[in-house]
Amino acid sequence: MRKIVVGTRQSALALTQTGQVVEQLRELSKQLGIECEFELKKIVTKGDRILDVTLSKVGGKGLFVKEIEQAMFDGEIDIAVHSMKDMPAELPEGLRIGAVPRREDARDCLISRESRGLDELPQGAKVGTSSLRRSCQLQNYRPDLQIESIRGNIDSRLKKLETEGFDAILLAAAGLHRIGWQDRISVYIPAEISLPAVGQGALCIECRSDDEFVLGLLKHYNHEPTALAVAAERSFLARLNGGCQVPIGAFASLGDEDGNPAITLTGMVGSPDGKLLLKETMTGTDPDKLGRHVAEALIGQGAEDILATVRS
Repeated sequence: MRKIVVGTRQSALALTQTGQVVEQLRELSKQLGIECEFELKKIVTKGDRILDVTLSKVGGKGLFVKEIEQAMFDGEIDIAVHSMKDMPAELPEGLRIGAVPRREDARDCLISRESRGLDELPQGAKVGTSSLRRSCQLQNYRPDLQIESIRGNIDSRLKKLETEGFDAILLAAAGLHRIGWQDRISVYIPAEISLPAVGQGALCIECRSDDEFVLGLLKHYNHEPTALAVAAERSFLARLNGGCQVPIGAFASLGDEDGNPAITLTGMVGSPDGKLLLKETMTGTDPDKLGRHVAEALIGQGAEDILATVRS
């Protein structure tokens, strides 16, 4: 009997989605005849501790994963369940993505007073988001809106909508779906208006590269179409050396072309004020090459100058 200790952040959403993963892995292990038990370990990350400034000002990569990864190196946990959008483009040596489960809804959504849609918000409405990517695209679409930072878990942000004078807030739809609060969503924001973050809606099951037992179990949990789409998005992110402190978005979807999985990827880089928004869409079958090609197309349009200005 192998005990698998699962590391997770301690927010309600993190615990909910980790619990769902553990239940699915427990059922899968029974079906495969693999004897194992699971134990959860809660870990506080830097991103959880610093809540009074925007993510872009906290700086650095892996704000929500570094402490969890260190626990894996220290042998305190065996796997970690992350939101894929929190994962840096490059993983530390010795760790790898063991599985990418089926993706939830990748879109952003608007939660507003009186269930108003984005186009129905009054002139100069106060909208809360902690994301430069969302802020950039929202200002491009509705430059009249007053965008202000709002940090915290889903529950605290929903409370701030009522207590701090916001007319609306922007969140990832996937988190609300997983926690069972989709009835709070006023409207889903189409990707044409707000392209999701890289990996948004997907989970990442991270493990040690040499743990053959865990890798043997996780390979049966991997959802290949989601893994391919996310791989293209992460290749795009890696080529641009991006993270949560810069306004980058990407979303890939799979079709079928001559019997091969055709991946269509749209990538975006924008200025923080939303006045400049660069987008490119390409289709291919190799996720790594596709991600790099879309990134290089945007670099040709001036993306590196935008990102350099943001980083400085």
